[in-house]
Amino acid sequence: MTQRRAPQISSRKQPQQARSTELVAAILEAATQVLAKEGAHRFTTARVAEKAGVSVGSVYQYFPNKASILFRLQSDEWEQTTKLLRGILEDDRKPPLERLRSLVHAFLQSECEEAGMRVALNDAAPLYRDAPEAQKARDAGERIFQAFMQEALPNASKGTRELAGDLITTTFSTVGKDFSGSPRTPSEIKAFANAMADMFCAYLQDLGCR
Repeated sequence: MTQRRAPQISSRKQPQQARSTELVAAILEAATQVLAKEGAHRFTTARVAEKAGVSVGSVYQYFPNKASILFRLQSDEWEQTTKLLRGILEDDRKPPLERLRSLVHAFLQSECEEAGMRVALNDAAPLYRDAPEAQKARDAGERIFQAFMQEALPNASKGTRELAGDLITTTFSTVGKDFSGSPRTPSEIKAFANAMADMFCAYLQDLGCR
Protein backbone atom coordinates (compact mmCIF):
# COMPACT_ATOMS: atom_id res chain seq x y z
CA MET A 1 0.00 0.00 0.00
CA THR A 2 1.45 3.36 -1.00
CA GLN A 3 1.90 5.77 1.88
CA ARG A 4 0.55 9.24 1.23
CA ARG A 5 3.24 11.89 1.30
CA ALA A 6 2.80 14.66 3.81
CA PRO A 7 2.30 18.04 2.14
CA GLN A 8 5.21 20.45 2.06
CA ILE A 9 4.09 23.23 4.34
CA SER A 10 7.34 24.76 5.58
CA SER A 11 8.37 28.09 4.12
CA ARG A 12 11.01 27.88 1.38
CA LYS A 13 13.21 30.43 3.11
CA GLN A 14 13.06 33.00 5.87
CA PRO A 15 13.28 36.71 5.03
CA GLN A 16 16.68 38.13 5.92
CA GLN A 17 16.34 41.80 4.97
CA ALA A 18 13.81 44.47 5.82
CA ARG A 19 12.47 44.51 2.27
CA SER A 20 11.86 40.76 2.18
CA THR A 21 10.33 40.85 5.66
CA GLU A 22 7.88 43.48 4.45
CA LEU A 23 7.08 41.35 1.40
CA VAL A 24 6.25 38.31 3.52
CA ALA A 25 4.14 40.47 5.83
CA ALA A 26 2.24 41.83 2.81
CA ILE A 27 1.67 38.31 1.49
CA LEU A 28 0.33 37.11 4.83
CA GLU A 29 -1.92 40.14 5.20
CA ALA A 30 -3.27 39.53 1.71
CA ALA A 31 -3.73 35.86 2.51
CA THR A 32 -5.76 36.76 5.60
CA GLN A 33 -8.04 38.99 3.54
CA VAL A 34 -8.46 36.42 0.75
CA LEU A 35 -9.23 33.65 3.25
CA ALA A 36 -11.77 35.81 5.07
CA LYS A 37 -13.50 36.80 1.82
CA GLU A 38 -13.23 33.66 -0.32
CA GLY A 39 -12.99 30.90 2.28
CA ALA A 40 -10.59 27.97 2.24
CA HIS A 41 -12.09 26.29 -0.83
CA ARG A 42 -11.56 29.31 -3.12
CA PHE A 43 -8.22 30.28 -1.60
CA THR A 44 -5.43 30.25 -4.21
CA THR A 45 -1.86 31.47 -4.44
CA ALA A 46 -2.82 33.56 -7.48
CA ARG A 47 -5.53 35.40 -5.52
CA VAL A 48 -3.09 36.07 -2.70
CA ALA A 49 -0.48 37.44 -5.11
CA GLU A 50 -3.06 39.66 -6.79
CA LYS A 51 -4.29 40.99 -3.46
CA ALA A 52 -0.74 41.65 -2.28
CA GLY A 53 0.15 43.39 -5.54
CA VAL A 54 3.07 41.07 -6.26
CA SER A 55 3.82 38.33 -8.78
CA VAL A 56 2.99 34.70 -8.11
CA GLY A 57 6.71 34.03 -8.41
CA SER A 58 7.37 36.39 -5.50
CA VAL A 59 4.98 34.38 -3.35
CA TYR A 60 6.65 31.12 -4.37
CA GLN A 61 9.99 32.46 -3.19
CA TYR A 62 8.75 32.00 0.35
CA PHE A 63 5.77 29.63 0.15
CA PRO A 64 5.85 26.50 -2.05
CA ASN A 65 2.08 26.17 -2.29
CA LYS A 66 -1.19 27.42 -0.84
CA ALA A 67 -1.02 24.85 1.97
CA SER A 68 2.18 26.45 3.25
CA ILE A 69 0.53 29.89 3.29
CA LEU A 70 -2.51 28.59 5.16
CA PHE A 71 -0.30 26.69 7.58
CA ARG A 72 1.64 29.87 8.32
CA LEU A 73 -1.63 31.63 9.15
CA GLN A 74 -2.63 28.69 11.34
CA SER A 75 0.80 28.61 13.00
CA ASP A 76 0.52 32.29 13.86
CA GLU A 77 -2.90 31.59 15.39
CA TRP A 78 -1.51 28.64 17.36
CA GLU A 79 1.37 30.79 18.56
CA GLN A 80 -1.09 33.39 19.86
CA THR A 81 -3.06 30.65 21.62
CA THR A 82 0.12 29.21 23.15
CA LYS A 83 1.08 32.64 24.47
CA LEU A 84 -2.40 33.00 25.92
CA LEU A 85 -2.15 29.62 27.64
CA ARG A 86 1.33 30.28 28.99
CA GLY A 87 0.54 33.79 30.19
CA ILE A 88 -2.50 32.66 32.17
CA LEU A 89 -1.84 29.05 33.22
CA GLU A 90 1.77 29.60 34.29
CA ASP A 91 0.97 32.62 36.48
CA ASP A 92 1.69 30.99 39.85
CA ARG A 93 0.72 34.16 41.72
CA LYS A 94 -2.88 32.94 41.40
CA PRO A 95 -4.38 29.61 42.49
CA PRO A 96 -5.00 27.08 39.68
CA LEU A 97 -8.79 27.39 39.58
CA GLU A 98 -8.60 31.16 39.34
CA ARG A 99 -6.22 30.79 36.42
CA LEU A 100 -8.59 28.35 34.73
CA ARG A 101 -11.46 30.76 35.16
CA SER A 102 -9.40 33.56 33.60
CA LEU A 103 -8.50 31.28 30.70
CA VAL A 104 -12.14 30.45 29.99
CA HIS A 105 -13.03 34.14 29.74
CA ALA A 106 -10.01 34.99 27.58
CA PHE A 107 -10.54 32.00 25.31
CA LEU A 108 -14.23 32.64 24.65
CA GLN A 109 -13.57 36.32 24.02
CA SER A 110 -10.86 35.41 21.52
CA GLU A 111 -13.07 32.81 19.83
CA CYS A 112 -15.86 35.32 19.31
CA GLU A 113 -13.55 38.07 18.06
CA GLU A 114 -11.85 35.81 15.50
CA ALA A 115 -14.69 33.41 14.68
CA GLY A 116 -14.68 33.99 10.93
CA MET A 117 -10.97 33.41 10.49
CA ARG A 118 -10.93 30.34 12.72
CA VAL A 119 -13.79 28.74 10.80
CA ALA A 120 -11.91 29.33 7.55
CA LEU A 121 -8.68 27.91 8.97
CA ASN A 122 -10.56 24.87 10.25
CA ASP A 123 -11.89 24.29 6.72
CA ALA A 124 -8.30 24.47 5.45
CA ALA A 125 -6.95 22.04 8.06
CA PRO A 126 -7.06 18.93 5.79
CA LEU A 127 -4.30 20.52 3.71
CA TYR A 128 -1.76 20.39 6.55
CA ARG A 129 -3.12 18.70 9.67
CA ASP A 130 -1.17 15.44 9.09
CA ALA A 131 2.17 17.15 8.52
CA PRO A 132 4.85 16.82 11.25
CA GLU A 133 5.07 20.61 11.58
CA ALA A 134 1.38 20.75 12.48
CA GLN A 135 1.72 18.12 15.21
CA LYS A 136 4.75 19.91 16.65
CA ALA A 137 2.80 23.16 16.86
CA ARG A 138 -0.14 21.47 18.60
CA ASP A 139 2.14 19.68 21.06
CA ALA A 140 3.41 22.97 22.53
CA GLY A 141 -0.02 23.96 23.80
CA GLU A 142 -0.75 20.46 25.07
CA ARG A 143 2.42 20.43 27.20
CA ILE A 144 1.42 23.70 28.87
CA PHE A 145 -2.01 22.36 29.73
CA GLN A 146 -0.62 19.05 30.99
CA ALA A 147 1.71 20.91 33.34
CA PHE A 148 -1.24 22.94 34.60
CA MET A 149 -3.28 19.78 35.25
CA GLN A 150 -0.37 18.40 37.30
CA GLU A 151 -0.53 21.52 39.46
CA ALA A 152 -4.33 21.61 39.67
CA LEU A 153 -4.65 17.91 40.58
CA PRO A 154 -1.38 17.02 42.34
CA ASN A 155 -2.83 13.98 44.12
CA ALA A 156 -4.74 12.52 41.20
CA SER A 157 -3.44 9.67 39.10
CA LYS A 158 -1.85 10.34 35.73
CA GLY A 159 -4.83 8.72 34.02
CA THR A 160 -7.28 10.95 35.87
CA ARG A 161 -5.33 14.10 34.98
CA GLU A 162 -5.10 13.10 31.33
CA LEU A 163 -8.83 12.34 31.16
CA ALA A 164 -9.71 15.63 32.85
CA GLY A 165 -7.35 17.56 30.59
CA ASP A 166 -8.77 15.94 27.46
CA LEU A 167 -12.33 16.61 28.58
CA ILE A 168 -11.65 20.28 29.29
CA THR A 169 -9.69 20.99 26.11
CA THR A 170 -12.22 19.13 23.95
CA THR A 171 -15.03 21.09 25.56
CA PHE A 172 -13.10 24.32 25.00
CA SER A 173 -12.72 23.55 21.31
CA THR A 174 -16.18 22.16 20.60
CA VAL A 175 -18.30 24.49 22.70
CA GLY A 176 -16.19 27.53 21.84
CA LYS A 177 -16.62 26.88 18.13
CA ASP A 178 -20.37 26.42 18.48
CA PHE A 179 -20.87 29.43 20.76
CA SER A 180 -18.84 31.77 18.56
CA GLY A 181 -20.76 30.65 15.47
CA SER A 182 -23.35 33.36 16.14
CA PRO A 183 -22.81 37.04 17.00
CA ARG A 184 -22.57 37.52 20.78
CA THR A 185 -22.83 40.56 23.00
CA PRO A 186 -20.24 41.20 25.73
CA SER A 187 -22.80 40.30 28.40
CA GLU A 188 -23.60 37.01 26.66
CA ILE A 189 -19.92 36.13 26.43
CA LYS A 190 -19.38 36.94 30.09
CA ALA A 191 -22.40 34.93 31.25
CA PHE A 192 -21.46 31.92 29.15
CA ALA A 193 -17.83 32.08 30.29
CA ASN A 194 -18.90 32.24 33.94
CA ALA A 195 -21.10 29.17 33.50
CA MET A 196 -18.37 27.21 31.72
CA ALA A 197 -15.77 28.21 34.30
CA ASP A 198 -18.11 27.17 37.14
CA MET A 199 -18.54 23.77 35.48
CA PHE A 200 -14.80 23.19 35.00
CA CYS A 201 -13.91 24.37 38.52
CA ALA A 202 -16.57 22.19 40.14
CA TYR A 203 -15.32 19.21 38.14
CA LEU A 204 -11.70 19.71 39.21
CA GLN A 205 -12.67 20.36 42.82
CA ASP A 206 -14.61 17.08 42.84
CA LEU A 207 -11.64 15.18 41.39
CA GLY A 208 -9.30 16.78 43.92
CA CYS A 209 -11.42 15.55 46.82
CA ARG A 210 -11.40 11.90 45.77
